[in-house]
Amino acid sequence: MTGSFDDVRFLTVAEVAEMMRVSKMTVYRMVHAGELPAIRFGRSFRVPESAVADVLRGGIADVG
Repeated sequence: MTGSFDDVRFLTVAEVAEMMRVSKMTVYRMVHAGELPAIRFGRSFRVPESAVADVLRGGIADVG
């Protein structure tokens, strides 16, 4: 894998939750369900900022 991460900004779960105006648990659920890509660093997750922007642009709606 020869990709460069120089221009990638990673956010914490708390930062993602604040940006999306949801709880941290909702972010964890999205990560575990595969709806939001994340990288695990030790015991915590980091989410690429571009992935959050993609989700917000896509407008996920869970109506049930």
